Amino acid sequence: MALANLKDIYLDQLQDLYSANSQSAKVTQELAEAAHDEDLKNALKAGVEGIGDGMKVLAEILEGHGKDPKGEFCRGMEGLVKEARAHALEEEITDPDARDAMIITQYQRMAHYAIAGYGCVLAFAQRLDLEDDAEKLEECLEATYDGDDTMSDLALGGINEAAMDEED
Repeated sequence: MALANLKDIYLDQLQDLYSANSQSAKVTQELAEAAHDEDLKNALKAGVEGIGDGMKVLAEILEGHGKDPKGEFCRGMEGLVKEARAHALEEEITDPDARDAMIITQYQRMAHYAIAGYGCVLAFAQRLDLEDDAEKLEECLEATYDGDDTMSDLALGGINEAAMDEED
C-alpha cells in the first residue's frame, strides 16, 4: 500500500509497533527466564504482561480503522531482539549478576524503541484528532516509561553494584 497522507503513515506505524511488541514480548520472556535476581525476573514478567496489554490496545485501534494488526514486520525490533539474544542470552557471561546487568541493558534498548514508536503514533493520533486513540496510546506510552523506570531502579538499586568485579 502506498502511503499518501498522515493517516496512512499513522496506520502503518501502528502495525509496525504491533510487530515490534510481538517480537519484544517473546525475547522479554526469555530474558525473564535467564534472570538471576528475583525482582528482575518479576519485573520482566510484568513487562511481558504490559507488552501484551499494549498489543491488545494496538489491535483494537487498528481493527477499529479496518486494518489487520499483523500487516507489517518491524525490522528495527528484529535487530534489537537479535542483539538481546546475542548479548544477554547467548554470550558467555560467567557471573549471574553481570548477566542481569546485561539483561537490563538489552531490555531498556527495546523499551526505548517502543517509547519512540508510541510517542510518534500518539503525536499522529493527536494531529488527526483521533482523541480516543490518543488517550489509549498515551496510556501505553506511560506504561512503557514506567517499565523503563523500573529497570533503571533495579540497576541503580543494586544489580549494577553486584555485577562489579571485586578486583577493580
